[in-house]
Amino acid sequence: MITSVLVANRGEIACRVFRTCGELGIRTVAVHSDADANARHQRVADMAVRLPGAAPSETYLRADLVVQAAIASGADAVHPGYGFLSENPDFARAVLDAGLIWVGPPPEAIEAMASKTRAKELMGLAPLREVAQGDLPVLVKASAGGGGRGMRIVRRLEELDAALEGARTEAASAFGDGEVFVEPYIEDGRHVEVQILADTHGTVWTLGTRDCSLQRRHQKVIEEAPAPGLNPELTATLYETATRAARAVAYTGAGTVEFLVTGDQAHFLEMNTRLQVEHPVTEAIHGIDLVALQIRIAEGHALETPDPPHARGHAVEARLYAEDPASGWTPQTGTLHHLAVPPSVRLDTGYDDGDEIGVHYDPMLAKAVAHAPTRADAIRKLAGALERTTIHGPTTNRDLLVRSLRHKEFTTARMDTGFYTRHLPELTTTDPDPHAPLAAALADTQGRSRFGGWRNLPSQPQTKRYAMAGEEHEATYRHTRVGLSAEGVRVVHADARLVVLEVDGVRRKFEIARYGDQVHVNATTLTALPRFPDPTAQHAPGSLLAPMPGTVIRVADGLTEGAAVQAGEPLLWLEAMKMEHKITAPATGTLTALHAVPGQQVAVGALLAVVQPA
Repeated sequence: MITSVLVANRGEIACRVFRTCGELGIRTVAVHSDADANARHQRVADMAVRLPGAAPSETYLRADLVVQAAIASGADAVHPGYGFLSENPDFARAVLDAGLIWVGPPPEAIEAMASKTRAKELMGLAPLREVAQGDLPVLVKASAGGGGRGMRIVRRLEELDAALEGARTEAASAFGDGEVFVEPYIEDGRHVEVQILADTHGTVWTLGTRDCSLQRRHQKVIEEAPAPGLNPELTATLYETATRAARAVAYTGAGTVEFLVTGDQAHFLEMNTRLQVEHPVTEAIHGIDLVALQIRIAEGHALETPDPPHARGHAVEARLYAEDPASGWTPQTGTLHHLAVPPSVRLDTGYDDGDEIGVHYDPMLAKAVAHAPTRADAIRKLAGALERTTIHGPTTNRDLLVRSLRHKEFTTARMDTGFYTRHLPELTTTDPDPHAPLAAALADTQGRSRFGGWRNLPSQPQTKRYAMAGEEHEATYRHTRVGLSAEGVRVVHADARLVVLEVDGVRRKFEIARYGDQVHVNATTLTALPRFPDPTAQHAPGSLLAPMPGTVIRVADGLTEGAAVQAGEPLLWLEAMKMEHKITAPATGTLTALHAVPGQQVAVGALLAVVQPA
């Protein structure tokens, strides 16, 4: 019987495993890098062991250090979570060789399926050995890992070499394995997967289907179970293929078999030999705890029945990321001051209020899951909960999620993996509240005034300036004998935290929170601007500034000051949050300054280069 579990992971998945362990009466052990020294997952664990360093390659990808941590802490089992070492057969062997219980499939099964090239060969498929014009488009894909890292779409042959190099570099950094392969890229299919669970006594459960078609950069954003609109014959084929894959490698534990579905045809993609990020939607409709079942299987117990429990209702999950979808999905960093989601939905998160969102790891803040009797009910429930969610901190994809869930193509189950390629501009169109600057100004006035805003005589108009949705806005108001007034509205109430305005006979409440110059007014974020802008805080036209803190990993071959560049031409690459970000020339012209060098750590807003337009 397992009494203590070390989770060889971080963030949300570590916290989620710890929650189940706590319910089962199992002690918990966390490992953490120096960047995660105050992370939530190590705070909620019973014990924590430091892994010196910050980069994944120095910490969470060091199998030897993780095994040493398990032994030192007295853990008798290791749960790998997802990502990092979760699909590394050598790590699984090291855990078993140390006399510990491995909460996962046998190393041989991981080895057979964790490499996508070997998995395809096992399923009778093969990657492309040579690429010709007629094969395009193709997908360059990392053999190990997932989450969209180490993947590139190639539409022109001359782009292939650069795509291979970029995918290898990113895969090696994220997974410690730079092997990549090439396969045909099927555009606009649906990403459908089957959850399996197998014990050591020969029972294999297929726990329904999931649809994960809404993706950005090959990484899932919204998932649901069951996958809508599949005919019974196709569903049966998916179940049979998933079961065959599990039995082919004597699989045990939780795993997922993924497919690309076009029409009534299913194309095998891969088998993930671990728990998936989206496992909560399966748990919701089947009324089970997959982590608890993983632990029971690792202890040698058999699944209680030959067949899985019946599914009930529908579940939808949305991943809340600290990123800006309107700016190329750029990851965001900073302090998460406050996150509050209505209790009507399940929330899995690795953050508490006041935690820092750093540059080293994936920018996912949380997963929100809604379960309801029907798909329409689940979608409405989740969209409404996200709309009422309070997020004070960096920019997130929350508004994108709400709009995606309410988009007709999604509500009618006609979505595919090209959803964001087609609809991103309309989904990221800014619609800021026009009264937010006034509410912010009134709250700021009350918060800074010791005796309130009452005056015996009317005052001159007061103004405050804010940046909102990339534009400057000015709020004008007056102090009067009876309080505050503003043109076109009636100020019903104003204090530092709450402003109530009456507009055309309708009263509206504005909840205000301020952190430095950042002001949150309901769901709108503003930046308070100084009365007199600093004339030195300007950059020359054509300046390329770092969109996020990160590491310069590459500069374009032969790029030197004085070189001619074309608009959109890649000049250098940053690595942040395990993803590679391309910095391109903003215009056709001459590179007049190059400040970035490979290996350099840069802060957000750092000057990387200057291109003088032609």
